[in-house]
Amino acid sequence: MAMLTPAQTAEVLRTLDDAALLAHRDPDSDTIGAAVALCAALRRSAKRARVLCSDPFPERYAYLNIGEEPPEFEPACYVAVDVADPKLLGRYEDVPVRLCIDHHPSNRLYARDTCLVPTAAATCEILFDILALLGAELDPALASALYSGIAGDTGCFRFTNTTARTHEAAAALMKAGAHAGNINRILFEQKPLRYYEIERRALESLQLYAGGQCACIAITREMKAECGATDSDLENISSLPRSIEGVRVGITLREQPDGRVRVSVRSVEPIDASVICAALGGGGHARAAGCELSGPPEAARERVLAAALPFLGADMPR
Repeated sequence: MAMLTPAQTAEVLRTLDDAALLAHRDPDSDTIGAAVALCAALRRSAKRARVLCSDPFPERYAYLNIGEEPPEFEPACYVAVDVADPKLLGRYEDVPVRLCIDHHPSNRLYARDTCLVPTAAATCEILFDILALLGAELDPALASALYSGIAGDTGCFRFTNTTARTHEAAAALMKAGAHAGNINRILFEQKPLRYYEIERRALESLQLYAGGQCACIAITREMKAECGATDSDLENISSLPRSIEGVRVGITLREQPDGRVRVSVRSVEPIDASVICAALGGGGHARAAGCELSGPPEAARERVLAAALPFLGADMPR
C-alpha cells in the first residue's frame, strides 16, 4: 500500500484502462460527482470506464449525465472515490481496489494505492486538482459534477470544512460553466413531498438529552413505508437534529430493510463526531460521521448515547 500525492495519482490514472469507478452505497453528491467526473475525464482520454454502485443514484442527480455507456467490458482495475471503508462498497466490498481517492481522515487504507487529502472539503475538491494535472478540459458537464460534490459536502459552503481553497475551486468551476444556481436549488431547496412527511414523523420521534445539548431522531422502516420514502430522499435529514438551538451533538437513526440501523452523528466544535462513531466501528469527519449498528433503533440509540454523552459531560438517562 502506498500513499500518493495528487500529482502521483494523476500519473497512475494515465496508466489505467478498463476502469470501474466505485461510488459508496447510499450515494451522495460527492461520491457521485467524483465518479462521474473521473469517468468522463478517462473516457475523453480514449479509455474505457464506467461507474458502479451498489445502490441506484437518486433521481435528483439525473442532470449529471456522462453520455452513452461503452460496450460491456471486464474491469481491469477498480478505483474507489469518496469511500473510506470497503464495507461502504456493498456488493463490491471484496473487489481488489487499485486506487482510492478520498478526503475522510478515517480511511481504512484498504486500496493498493491511496490519495488521501483530509484537509479537502470534498473528494471532488481533490479531483479538481487531479483532473487539472491530467490536462482534462473543464466544460460545463465536468464542472457541474465537481461543483455538486463540493457544494453537497460543505452544505452549500456553510460547514466548517469549507476553506479558502474550497471557494477558489468552486469559483473556477463556476467560471468553467458549472450550473451553480440550479445545482444548489436541486441539492438544498427542492425536496419531494414525501421528504416533508418523513421529516414530520422524525420530529415526532425527537428526544433531547444532556439538558438539550444532544438531540436524537429515529426513522423506522414503518415510517418510510407509510411515506413512500427511500434513503435517497433523506440525504439532508441528518443535519436536522443539530439545527436545533443549543444542540451540540445531533443523532439520526435510520432503520434499514434488514433491521440494521444506519447512524449519522453531526456535531459542533470542539466535539469530534468521528471519534464518537469510531468507538462504534464507524468513522467520518470531525463534524459529520456515521456507523451502522444492529437494531432495533431503541438499542442502537442506547449505544450511540453511551458513546456521545460523555463528550457533553452527561450520564446516560435512567
